[in-house]
Amino acid sequence: MGIRKFKPVTPGTRFRIGNSFEEITTDKPEKSLTVGLTKSGGRNRTGKMTVRQIGGGHKRKYRIIDFKRDNEGVVGEVTSIEYDPNRTAFIALVTFEDGDKRYIIAPDKLKVGQKIQSGQTATPEVGNALYLADIPLGASIHSIELSPGKGAALARSAGTFATLTGREGKYAVIKLPSSEVRRVLLICKATIGTTSNPDHAQTVLGKAGRKRWLGVRSRVRGVAMNPVDHPMGGGEGRSSGGHPRSRTGIMAKGQKTRDVNKSSSKHIISRRKSKNSK
Repeated sequence: MGIRKFKPVTPGTRFRIGNSFEEITTDKPEKSLTVGLTKSGGRNRTGKMTVRQIGGGHKRKYRIIDFKRDNEGVVGEVTSIEYDPNRTAFIALVTFEDGDKRYIIAPDKLKVGQKIQSGQTATPEVGNALYLADIPLGASIHSIELSPGKGAALARSAGTFATLTGREGKYAVIKLPSSEVRRVLLICKATIGTTSNPDHAQTVLGKAGRKRWLGVRSRVRGVAMNPVDHPMGGGEGRSSGGHPRSRTGIMAKGQKTRDVNKSSSKHIISRRKSKNSK
């Protein structure tokens, strides 16, 4: 994949760095795999705003993605690599021998015409979905299930991958993109390879309007508010506002907010590396 630097013909393109979309082969999605997508604007069923900084954005259609890869033993051929406005990674349209069509998260280096499949009969090649018990140690994997048959939950965004580092009894030991090391059941599935669009992090929007096109509204700093609006608001002049916290009082930059009694914590071997850790 390549990135494209725009000529500064307008203020919005002066610093803009965009995607060249060299890998994309079509701009028309498969109609049978798309559904309408409604937006809430951050409001709940009573019309009350419950999530801030959400609203507007370009109209989208949702692409139904096959996260389960449950058509085992059926060989499919990659028909196209497509852009998905609902995620950072690209998606691939796969046509299977039985006539079924499905979208999957496109791995990097996946080509049109390539054959892929899932299940115990699949080989550990890019795009194939295997059980963690059948994947070689040290392999790069993505779209990892946390619960058997529930569908991929981990390492799905652009340019991410996890590494299968070992096996302990009925568990596989996986190092995640966040550097967290955890156990996952061997009967869970994962896809071989890294996700597509690895240069997504290098893109620069160039102007605030492009952020609005994505459905993100502007954010007001807490220290710029009044005391009635935010715990860090008020004060004479440019006050620091005290210890950083959210509008609802949840502490930030240091205090642990994860539930200590969360059931999945027992499977974490080492926590992710924090920016503030020494």
